[in-house]
Amino acid sequence: MNDAEQPGLMAIKSLQPSQLFISREKLTKIQSMYDCTTPMGISPIPIKKLDGLWVMTDGHTRALAAHLVGLTEVPTFPDPDDLDWEAYRICVGWCHAVKIFSVADLVDRVVTPEDYERLWYDRCRKMQAELKKSRAESGA
Repeated sequence: MNDAEQPGLMAIKSLQPSQLFISREKLTKIQSMYDCTTPMGISPIPIKKLDGLWVMTDGHTRALAAHLVGLTEVPTFPDPDDLDWEAYRICVGWCHAVKIFSVADLVDRVVTPEDYERLWYDRCRKMQAELKKSRAESGA
């Protein structure tokens, strides 16, 4: 089986997050919108294989909501988008640096929307600007 043929249900603990924080407001909204008590009640989580890890490219909040109610598996699908893997490697590196190796490690990283904007989005925007500058300087 190749990476694109990964089964639809995967163990939550086997999915590597690619973000450091979860917005409390978004988590509350997801918990009210979805039946998080069953894997089929959650929209599938997009994943891609990166350096041997199944990385979540989106859906961190849905995965955390599932984890919080005790689910051990979530539906997944191979993300078809062409992504900036250099940026994802940086984000996964940030996660590893603070010991985020699964969704369970995000439980204590649920923050207010304002803190999410400041702590996560601002950090990502800065990283994207630095990548853009570095690529322009190298001609990439």
